[in-house]
Amino acid sequence: MAELIRVLIADDDPLVRVGLTLVLGAGPDLRVVGEAGDGVEAVAAARKLRPDVVLMDIRMPRMDGLAATAELRLDGPLPAIVVLTTFDTDEHLLGALRLGANGFLLKDIAPTEILTAVRRAAAGESILAPSVVPRLISHAIGRSENPGAGQPGTAPPGAGRRPSPLDRLTERERDVAEAVATGASNAEISRDLHMSIATVKAYVSRLLEKLKCANRVQIAILVHEAAQRR
Repeated sequence: MAELIRVLIADDDPLVRVGLTLVLGAGPDLRVVGEAGDGVEAVAAARKLRPDVVLMDIRMPRMDGLAATAELRLDGPLPAIVVLTTFDTDEHLLGALRLGANGFLLKDIAPTEILTAVRRAAAGESILAPSVVPRLISHAIGRSENPGAGQPGTAPPGAGRRPSPLDRLTERERDVAEAVATGASNAEISRDLHMSIATVKAYVSRLLEKLKCANRVQIAILVHEAAQRR
C-alpha cells in the first residue's frame, strides 16, 4: 500500500478549497489534513499539522503566498510547497520559486494532473509546466536584468559573459540540469538520458549541493538564466 500523502490547502476562496478537497479525495494515497484562508493561517497550520505538501495560493489577505513561502522555508526544505496561480495576472510567481517553492499549478489544471503534481511534489520532484515555465522565467529574467537603471543599449566597461554556477558542472551533470529545467520527472530523465532512476536521483542530489539550490525549481531557474546570458 502506498504511503499516505498529507496535504494542506491554502486559498482565500472557499470554493477553490472545496474543489481541491474533492479532487484530492479521489486519490486513495492522498489526504487533505487542513485548510487555510490566508498566509498567516497557512504558516500556523503547516507548522502544527506537518503536511507533506502545501498547495499555496499567491494572492491572499493578511499574508500572501509569497511571504508565507518565505516564512515556511525558514524552517527548512519541508513541506513541499506548490504555488497555485493564474500566471497571466500574477507577477509574484517567480519570487515564490526563488524563495523555495517546489513548483506551481495553474488553477485551470485538469484534476488528474493535480493528483500527479501533488504526488511528484511529495516525492521531491519539481512541478514545472514545460509550456509555461520558459515564458515565465524569461519574463522574470528580463525584468531583473533591466530594473530601470542605466541608459538603454549601454553596458559598463569590460562587460561580457558573466560566470554561471553551471560552469562548475561536468557535461553529464549539465545534461541532467537541463533536463530538470524542462520539468521532466525522474522517470523521464532516466529514459531520455539512458540511466537508472537511482542514478538520476544521485545526480539531482549532487546538483542541489553543487549549485546550492533548495530544490529542482531553483536548478531550472539557473539553467534558464545561463541560457539568457549566452
